[in-house]
Amino acid sequence: MVKVLQKVGSKIVLMYIVATVFGCKQEVKTIEDQMKIDAPEYYTESYRPQFHFTPEEKWMNDPNGLVYNNGNYHLFYQYYPDSTIWGPMHWGHAISKDLVKWEHKPIALYPDKHGLIFSGSAVMDTKNTSGFGTVENPAMVAIFTYHDMEGEQAGKMDFQTQGIAYSLDDGNTWTKYEGNPVIGNNGIKDFRDPKVFWNEKEQNWTMLFVAGDHLQIWSSPNLKEWDKVSEFGKDKGAHGGVWECPDLFPLTIEGTDEEKWVLLISINPGAPNGGSGTQYFIGDFDGITFTTDQTENKWIDLGRDNYAGVTFNHTPNNDRIFIGWMSNWDYARDTPTEKWRSAMTVPRKLSLRKIEDEVFLINYPIEKFSEITDKAYTEGEMELKQEQKKIIALKYGNQSEIKFSVKNPVLKMYLSNDAGDSLAIDMDANNELVTIDRDKSGKTDFSEKFKGGAQRMDISKLPKENVEVRILLDHSSMELFLNKGQYVMTNQIFPNEFYTSLTIENTANEAVQIVNFKECKVERIWN
Repeated sequence: MVKVLQKVGSKIVLMYIVATVFGCKQEVKTIEDQMKIDAPEYYTESYRPQFHFTPEEKWMNDPNGLVYNNGNYHLFYQYYPDSTIWGPMHWGHAISKDLVKWEHKPIALYPDKHGLIFSGSAVMDTKNTSGFGTVENPAMVAIFTYHDMEGEQAGKMDFQTQGIAYSLDDGNTWTKYEGNPVIGNNGIKDFRDPKVFWNEKEQNWTMLFVAGDHLQIWSSPNLKEWDKVSEFGKDKGAHGGVWECPDLFPLTIEGTDEEKWVLLISINPGAPNGGSGTQYFIGDFDGITFTTDQTENKWIDLGRDNYAGVTFNHTPNNDRIFIGWMSNWDYARDTPTEKWRSAMTVPRKLSLRKIEDEVFLINYPIEKFSEITDKAYTEGEMELKQEQKKIIALKYGNQSEIKFSVKNPVLKMYLSNDAGDSLAIDMDANNELVTIDRDKSGKTDFSEKFKGGAQRMDISKLPKENVEVRILLDHSSMELFLNKGQYVMTNQIFPNEFYTSLTIENTANEAVQIVNFKECKVERIWN
């Protein structure tokens, strides 16, 4: 990876650039024509996402160490620089000024004598509690799990411990703490993924990490000495697999002054539609213990490809910005890409919204995303009578945003192409259900677990008034947002050709009104 970075130099990864010379206002007949215009030499391999973050090459999984400092958003991530298949883990690194454009950086953390570098988090030690920096130049501190592969292979149970490293130059170079590991292991097999934040209530540092199928909470005055203070989850939430990648943060319910705490827990396997998924809990945190009266399992995304997502520390305005790994451990190693493997979701802003006396965690693309879309095609108000179909030719295919509003949606949608591929989305508000079936969406034979029939999402609390339907369609992914992020499904897809048409079919017993339909071109983000 270092050689690749040297070759590319200071190339900027344009994550969300404003539409300019080649914007949607120009007439471009096909997505292939657009690709000829838009600098085809870089990031144009088959299935390479055009507006999602990917490494320049090789394997990537969990986002790590999301932190904001001195005008830069830092995205670290699980990275193996020698193969497109998971291997000894490092921390890859990229930075952004605004979550719009990204610059690839050299590898941040390498394995050492204590083990591989698994997932974790990063903080700015602005009070210099650790003594690694100064108040004038505080240290960026990374907290991560060491994974001793030899210990695991030898059958030991204590092969995962917690370590720290620090940087005094905004993440460009790192020093491992000589006292690592800072937290040992008393024989817990899965003991990992520390998320650390400054605890205003206790005026100390709080660390969350998972211990098998539940959460442990620890505290420290200085990031180096830690004490366990509480646990959560042995009798709460889904327990179909190992818990991973915890996150905990406060949010205010929209339109109120009421604050609640949100806990994210990823789980693999055990997600409702198979394999990996991320559940959330809404409750209270007194500075030591997290509690909730939530009785049902809730999921941030009911698609199959949003996992291990966490949020940035120290963001401007305390915005809670989330990025997830857009894959699933059921088939992550087998997807049909060659130079690189895996992408991240688009960055999403999290919020809390009360609907019918129930509080939902909303996740919706950041506002900056709209700056790389422009109007390409609009329809007037469409009325579809019972069983009537409307076929809409897509101008921008697998590089588009599709958006419309509909009241009490009872309809089917198909994204299709001349190769016979078809991605099916069935919205049935009468039966309070959305399903997505990608079994005929393109290449699926690389893994039996990639198929599996219709994925299901309960939409029982979807409002009866007009709701927004928003689809982000990239070369190898589809993100569906209903009612501005109340319900979300994210999926990888690998069509044999770009989708060229959208068919909307009314399956209700009455006419359906579709308003404000538009397809927008999403600007290619790579220079």
